Amino acid sequence: MMINEIFKSIQGETSYVGLPCTFIRITGCNLRCSYCDTMYAYEEGNEMSLSTILETVAGFNTKIVCVTGGEPLSSKDTPLLIEGLLDKNYAVLVETNGSYDIRTIPQKAVKIMDIKCPDSNMSHLMDWQNINHLTTSDEVKFVLSSRKDYEWTKEVIRKYNLSEITKVLIGTVFGAISPKLVVQWILEDNLDVRFQLQLHKYIWEPQTRGV
Repeated sequence: MMINEIFKSIQGETSYVGLPCTFIRITGCNLRCSYCDTMYAYEEGNEMSLSTILETVAGFNTKIVCVTGGEPLSSKDTPLLIEGLLDKNYAVLVETNGSYDIRTIPQKAVKIMDIKCPDSNMSHLMDWQNINHLTTSDEVKFVLSSRKDYEWTKEVIRKYNLSEITKVLIGTVFGAISPKLVVQWILEDNLDVRFQLQLHKYIWEPQTRGV
């Protein structure tokens, strides 16, 4: 597999925020979001065997592993990697952009699906059928750049009854919109969601890699 980087940090997002986690960043992505902060993962990487990846992960000694990208499902070998991690009794989080069929993700892994808002310029490429394959153990996240994104997000949550299906996370594009403002909107509208910040960008410099 083409791997961009493997590193140990804390989980900066999701309901697992703050927990020690090993990240496997897979090279390649089919989308080009307007706010992408991992453009270096589009093409950069080194070929690694499954056994080498698992050995590297074991050396970090964490209970949680996050398979991310790029877009992890852009690699046909990702489901095999996830199975290998599950066989080692890791809690496995898979961060996916929602444009690939998530049924390829092994059932015991936690799917973290990004629902692309309009300002990402990629919302038209969402595979909306994926919502039918989410469970209460999975999570969806919306990353907002504007009030327009927020209003769109509210409509999607309502249309698909998302808060009854799975965990719903709302965050912001770093530096694009005030988190305080978004929290105010959520409270005013009594949304049944979890607000999240990208914690790692407040601990380290926002552009720091490998954290």
